[in-house]
Amino acid sequence: MTALWVGLAAVLGALIRFAADSWFARRQRPGDVSFPTATLLVNGAGSFLIGACFALLTRGALDSGGYPVAAAGLAGGLTTFSSWTVAALTLWMDRRYLAAAGNLAANLVLGVGAAAAGRLLFS
Repeated sequence: MTALWVGLAAVLGALIRFAADSWFARRQRPGDVSFPTATLLVNGAGSFLIGACFALLTRGALDSGGYPVAAAGLAGGLTTFSSWTVAALTLWMDRRYLAAAGNLAANLVLGVGAAAAGRLLFS
């Protein structure tokens, strides 16, 4: 039964990511290769969620069945490693080296910081 809930939560996470991608895409000009802001934001939100879930699990406020639903399901469906890496590669191949490096650094720093914040706030 847990696997079903993880799958449903992953669908919800993917739909939220799709909505964020669509919202940002509607606000840029056709052909504009801008900074992948939507990917950065969903990765940060997912990292915060996983940090919070880990803290709740370790203090007993989230059971071992709810953790995979929230972490692997919702956060896993929301976050996107593949989109992050393709965006960095695309920026690099477009010779936007600073933007590519900024994308990589911003996702790492925000991701770790958001996970730490979630863990600290919910510990």
